[in-house]
Amino acid sequence: MSNVVVISGHPSSGSSTLRLATAVGERIASACSDGTFALVDVAELGAGLLAPSDEATATALLTVQDASLLIVATPAWRNTFSGALKVLLDRLPANALAGMLAVPVVTADIQSQADAAEAFLARLLSDLGADVVDFGLTAVGSELAELSTEAELYVAAILR
Repeated sequence: MSNVVVISGHPSSGSSTLRLATAVGERIASACSDGTFALVDVAELGAGLLAPSDEATATALLTVQDASLLIVATPAWRNTFSGALKVLLDRLPANALAGMLAVPVVTADIQSQADAAEAFLARLLSDLGADVVDFGLTAVGSELAELSTEAELYVAAILR
């Protein structure tokens, strides 16, 4: 079991969303556990997300359900989270995240899009039973060039 699990909801490999989520995961895992975390990347799952018997997706879902702390990252698209992330989360049973602490992380071009997507993602995670932190991390525009700094500042703020 991995206590800290990071989900990257960006459908493309190597995205800034993935890099930011990983940076947040590294810092939280170092502060709260043995420094290790599991990564679930929807870009790697690809079309398997839609196949009921896909082994990689089944393993990813079990990894998510075994977490005690979940970091869920997504790009903001049309003021909400990515469809690939929604497909993954829709495969979880009701209350699958009960008792789990969840941290929403959103990347966007403008702040209003990030804020809307963060609110929708927080609501979805809450609907799945998670205890969502009071404020997620949003990174926009020039902040995306300083992902490590953004992650460090955010984690320091939530661990106070």
